[in-house]
Amino acid sequence: MEKTLNIRYREYASAAALGAADGELMRRAVAATEGAYAPYSGFRVGAAVRLADGSVVTGSNQENAAYPSGLCAERTAIFAASAQRPDMRDYEAIAIVGRNAGGELCEASPCGACRQVLLEYEQRQGHPLRVLCMLEGGAVREVGSVADLMPFSFAL
Repeated sequence: MEKTLNIRYREYASAAALGAADGELMRRAVAATEGAYAPYSGFRVGAAVRLADGSVVTGSNQENAAYPSGLCAERTAIFAASAQRPDMRDYEAIAIVGRNAGGELCEASPCGACRQVLLEYEQRQGHPLRVLCMLEGGAVREVGSVADLMPFSFAL
């Protein structure tokens, strides 16, 4: 039997079309690309996680010659938020932005490992963690739940 899987998402023409809090989250993710260490790929990624109290923790990708010892921006940000704020286990949204080797903003979306990590945080908190991803030309995709990015996932 063949079945179809549908994923609901929204696209915005730019970060300016988002609400104030989400627009600021995207700006923080853009700024986080400056902290990336990407001498091998040239692809710098920034991520910003907003916690329920409104605070924001950022992260960037960190490459290493001993691949795969580096870490993606999304996991850097969520792990930093968890380590810095162990009292706060409520995450509202994560914004992800890429910057190509030419320095231009470009599309970025979580890899499979990041999707699994983010999904576990979402499951642990018991409500959706929204994902905002920069697209080509500065548009933004909003996915209402990490679970939508990780169909047929598993949980412990």
